[in-house]
Amino acid sequence: MAPNDPMTEQRPVTQTAAIKITLPDAQTVTSVRHYTDRLFAFRVTRPASLRFRSGEFVMIGLMGDNGKPLLRAYSIASPAWDEELEFYSIKVPDGPLTSKLQHIRPGDQIILRPKPVGTLVHDAILPGKRLYFFSTGTGIAPFASLLREPETYERFDEVILTHTCRDVAELTYGRELVESLADDPLIGEMVGGKLRYYPTTTREDSPRMGRITTLIENGQLFEDLGVPPLNPETDRAMVCGSLAFNIDIKALLEMAGLEEGANSDPRQFVVEKAFVGDGV
Repeated sequence: MAPNDPMTEQRPVTQTAAIKITLPDAQTVTSVRHYTDRLFAFRVTRPASLRFRSGEFVMIGLMGDNGKPLLRAYSIASPAWDEELEFYSIKVPDGPLTSKLQHIRPGDQIILRPKPVGTLVHDAILPGKRLYFFSTGTGIAPFASLLREPETYERFDEVILTHTCRDVAELTYGRELVESLADDPLIGEMVGGKLRYYPTTTREDSPRMGRITTLIENGQLFEDLGVPPLNPETDRAMVCGSLAFNIDIKALLEMAGLEEGANSDPRQFVVEKAFVGDGV
């Protein structure tokens, strides 16, 4: 994710400057996987002192040519108990950060500011029967963390992950994650029968097509899943995607009677406000 932070340095970086850094906040890349020409995931070492709640984000980045850090907000895609940190990112050809970040390899270093924050946490929503994760693109990252968090399945009877992308290949990260959960030694038994996965595409033909907002409005989502429409008494939701998507989903949730919550005031749904688009 990339917040519109006016304090973030915008100047481009070179690959050499990006990976040859020695800072207190530097962490080492342990693995990188490219899913498409637009999407990749990577894992880095975790600072021994870092504590975070599943669903939160941190500032990560590289060094700029001017010697100053170029940082953006990224949701931690790994759960709070993981020994490493995982991130899922888009590639923007002329993006100040990702145009260089996409070239990292195991052994390289990135900057990681160990001050996690965010609204997509269990503390910000009230207990309920059913929890929806509404995501588009790399907005699935915080839910990749929460899907591997035992508390998610302890608090809710049913967990529904919706993930909307343009093309089928862009669904791979989420699909493989969901498929792996049944064999997860920590939460495998908890997931059984509780997790529902609802992927859709908007451009390439796939078994299920359409924007999730449309599928909520026309009732297709609930018909496909065999669940009743959104109800503030039973349903909770977390939202992460493009700014336009977040606004549209929020309107639909409020129309259904759900109220937006915060860490200090838990309610029926929360939206990640740090995400503003793809220009990272």
